[in-house]
Parts: sequence; C-alpha cells; structure tokens
Amino acid sequence: MDLRFFLILMTLVAVVSDYLLHPFYPQFFELRFGITDPKIVGYYFGAICFMVMIAFPFWAYLAKKIAELKILVITQAIAGILALYCFSTSSYFNFWLASLIMVLFKGSYLLVYPFILKIIKKEEQVHTIGLLSVIVHLGGIGGAVIGGLAVDFLDPRYIFLIMALGDFVQMAMSWYLLKSNRFLTDQVLTSAAIAVEKRSNNGFILKVGLLTLVLYFSDFLIRPFFSTYWESISIYDSKLVSGTMYAIPGFVALIGLFFNQRHAPNNLYRGILSALLLGIVGLWLQASQIDVVLILGRIIYGWAIFQGMVRFDVLLFEQSHPDAYALDYSKIHFFQNLGVLLASLSVGIIVDLEGLRMPFLIAVGCFMAILLMYYILFYVQINVKSALNNKVSKT
Repeated sequence: MDLRFFLILMTLVAVVSDYLLHPFYPQFFELRFGITDPKIVGYYFGAICFMVMIAFPFWAYLAKKIAELKILVITQAIAGILALYCFSTSSYFNFWLASLIMVLFKGSYLLVYPFILKIIKKEEQVHTIGLLSVIVHLGGIGGAVIGGLAVDFLDPRYIFLIMALGDFVQMAMSWYLLKSNRFLTDQVLTSAAIAVEKRSNNGFILKVGLLTLVLYFSDFLIRPFFSTYWESISIYDSKLVSGTMYAIPGFVALIGLFFNQRHAPNNLYRGILSALLLGIVGLWLQASQIDVVLILGRIIYGWAIFQGMVRFDVLLFEQSHPDAYALDYSKIHFFQNLGVLLASLSVGIIVDLEGLRMPFLIAVGCFMAILLMYYILFYVQINVKSALNNKVSKT
C-alpha cells in the first residue's frame, strides 16, 4: 500500500465523519433542542460553510511552513475533543460555538486533496480526480446511513461520538505516515508562491469558478431538506430509508467511476454540456412529488452531478500547471464554497416561504443558467477555435 492509498483512505474517513449530520439537520435540531424553524437550520448550515471557506485558505497558507500531515495530527485531535464536547453539552449556544470551531479544525483535511495531486503523475490525474469525487459520494453514503441509524435507534447526539472517532482515526493515520520509514512525506515539496502565481490563469479560473459557484449553489440548495421532503411524499417513516434516498447519487457516482475508466471522454467540453442537460431532467423529476419518479430523477441527477463536477475539475487541472495546483484549486474551492454558503443562507427562507419543493425548481433554473453561461463562455469559443484551426490546416 502506497502513500496515495493511505491519503485516499484518510479522505474517506474524513468525509464520512463530515457527512454524518448533513441529511438530518432539521431532525437533529428538533430532537436535540426542540427547534423547528427552517431558517435556523439554514443559518447553521451556512455558518458551517463559512467556517470551511475561511479554514482551507488558512491551513493552505500554514502548509507552506509546516508539513500537511503534521498539521492534521494537531487539528484532528482538537476537532475530536470538540466533537466530544458537542456530544456532552446541553446548551444550544455552547453547541453552536463549539461545533463551528470544530468545523474550522476539521476543515484541515482538505489539504489532502492537493497533497495527493502533488505526489501522482500527470497521466493519473483524471482517474484520481474521479476517484476522489467518488470518495466524497461514498462518504455521503456512509455518513447518511450511519447518521440515519443513529437518529433512528439512538439519541442524535451520539452522532458526535462517531465524529470524534473519525477525527481520532485521521490523527492516528497522519501520525503513522509521519513516523513510518516507508513514506518519505517530508520530501514532498511545494513551489514558491511567486512561481505559482506566474503559472495561474486567473481569467480561466474566474470563468470556471463562476460556473461551479452556481453548480454548487444548485446542488446544496436541495440537500438540507431533502430527507424532510422525501418523508413528506413517501409512505416510509424511517430515517434509514431517508438517508438511503439522500445517498443515491453516491451509488450512481461509483458506477460512473467504473464507466469513466472504460470509456474515457473523447470531448471534455461536450461531456459537460450533456451532464448539465441531464441535471436539468433529474432535478425536474425530483420536484414531481411522486416517490417513484423522484427516485428515477435522483438516479439521473446523481449521474449528471458526478460527471459535471469531475469534468469541471479535470478542465481546471488540464489548464493549470503542477506548480499551481494547490493555489488554483484553493481559488476554485472558494467559489464552490461561496455557492454552498449562499445556498445555505437562502434555503431555510425558501422552504419557510414556498415549501419543500421550491429548492428543486430553483435548482432547475440555475442549471439552465449554467448551461447558457457554459455554452457562451466555453463551448462556442472552443468550436470557433476548432473551426479556425481546421481552416488554417487546410490552407
């Protein structure tokens, strides 16, 4: 087992720990603190996104001076201790404060993504990006199922005991990798910031960033209240079933990974276009309020969002330089989390005013806007350049 395997395994543990509560925020606040106001749930989710937004740039800056794994040993230990406190406290205010600080330290696990890209070969990047995307989806599956079991059969606060366990496992794995002679982790070097800046294509990054901002806004707009929406239209009154429905895109992403391994995309730009079109269909079907149709829409949407997110990442790294991977990714990650933050701040208000179906309809409109923006910013320009090149070659 090489270093990449251990880092990917750490990512899986981190994502499972991170996603335990994601499908069940409304139920958690109601069962734990008696709070049913959807706006409060949205504000809390938004606060978490904001903490992640400021956490990653901070830990990335610190990683220029301190090795990533050394940072993870300390931060995951602190996150685990704070998770134990969230388990024990009965104060709503203290829970808010401790859980947000916990997220700040947990966010350091995002350093693993650019760290993996630094240690692999260029030709391995497409597969690795897809694999990491599947890991995120699998983490969503594991987190949703385990979180559903905890809410159904235990007190919801036990979710934070499981979170603490995940944090301590990451701490132990980071410590092992640092101390083991099998892995020369200290020899993975980062380039100077000035050299990286010269290799960054900020105009291209801005276009991809704006598109993925709206993409992530749409995706996370339908997440916080999905399990509540499912329970409102389904005959099944089980958090485990709700969690499974929430995790369907994760199962589809796993299939997508194996498909992409056997069928490499011939045209990256056209693949993004088809993914966006399928996403519109999948979102529309999920808004049908018919459980069987919703499941079909969930499957189609899962395929679309996996292919879209992976191909946008591939698009970024194809245009980036290895020395600039971490910096370029941090910029795109900021846009993506800004989309998540905006969705989190607005979803509670939307649900409160218009009901549980409205986030899906808004997401449909957003996907249509992405499709139009993408067609103008990328697809038309690429076709024009291709036509000009063909004309030049013929002459």
